Amino acid sequence: MTITSERTSNPIRAIVDNMKIAPNPAKPVISLALGDPTVFGNFNVHKSVTDTLTKHLISGKANGYPPAHGMEAARAAIAKKYTVEAAPLTANDVIIASGCSGAIDLCITAMANPGQTILLPRPGFPLYQTLADSKGIKIKYYNLDPKRNWEIDLVHLESLIDSTTAFILINNPSNPCGSNFSRPHLESVLALAEKHYLPILADEIYADMVFEGQTFTPLASIPSPVPVVSVGGLAKRWLVPGWRVGWILVHDRPQNPVLGAIRTSLLKLSQLIIGANSVIQAALPEILHDTPQEFYDHTNAQLEKHAKVVQEELGKVSGLQIVVPQGAMYVMVGVDVTQFKDIPNDIVFTEFLMAEESVMALPGQCFGYPNFFRIVTCPVEDKLREACRRIAELCARHHV
Repeated sequence: MTITSERTSNPIRAIVDNMKIAPNPAKPVISLALGDPTVFGNFNVHKSVTDTLTKHLISGKANGYPPAHGMEAARAAIAKKYTVEAAPLTANDVIIASGCSGAIDLCITAMANPGQTILLPRPGFPLYQTLADSKGIKIKYYNLDPKRNWEIDLVHLESLIDSTTAFILINNPSNPCGSNFSRPHLESVLALAEKHYLPILADEIYADMVFEGQTFTPLASIPSPVPVVSVGGLAKRWLVPGWRVGWILVHDRPQNPVLGAIRTSLLKLSQLIIGANSVIQAALPEILHDTPQEFYDHTNAQLEKHAKVVQEELGKVSGLQIVVPQGAMYVMVGVDVTQFKDIPNDIVFTEFLMAEESVMALPGQCFGYPNFFRIVTCPVEDKLREACRRIAELCARHHV
């Protein structure tokens, strides 16, 4: 076994694979575990997207190898979509990757060397740790505060910075938290990064997927000398995670351009594989710029409605605490283990939930945050309500 494979692990798999709990045969399984909006058939790609993709497929003009870093027309369309005055983009500032996870992989490799440290959110998407570990990059976790809608604990974050720190990673809107940072909070994050001369990697795969009364602020849109590399993709907002097209945006600040070496590294690393799907790249200009706004609005409204279902069904359950989401497709639920007679932690809670109620949810320890569990809000409403009612029944059965 190679050194790389030995140090590679997935925190979710490490926990879930060891659970191996059979569901209750008397109840059909409802999974609230997988962040895939397509599973239940109620979140579907817009017809205009499939029509343009079909057109490019039938044309036969996009069947060859694309450039490793992406077709120029596709990169130009991404740049046009996401350019901001504080950090303008051109096609040369965009690299297309195999999904947003592929984009994150390239960025972590380009922005940190083995032995350096990167700062990751807790709770946070576990793939960050998996990728860093595989490359011999060290990690430190900064805390998010559930009492403040999962804002970053800036004092704790700053306490982790030392001479080995390569960059700060932020995920906004958040998986698993469903939070959306305010502009003032993001300004504070940038001020801290500026103080310590650190770049930021912004995972914005859930960009613009926020609820009524919320505004998504791209980090690079805030004037600052801090260089920002952001990643995104089609998976979530366009409801096509299997299409595997993501992108990297190199937001080098015009007044302080310092990302030249990272840009070069990203281009070289993009050549490790052939690149993302050519047909979807050919369709990207129309997907990004011609999909009607009502499609996005409907998706966000549906997700917000489902988040409110979880609040309604579980908000008054003794022993549970809902952290009200502001966007994305997740709700984090706290478990007060002192209120249960035989549930010492979140892993046991989710094991009982599967064994007794046939409901699958991920324990908070998958995201580095014990005594919480994550609910995905994508199921159709009746299934989501049924799952929540089963969770409530489990809580009543095991309550002290």
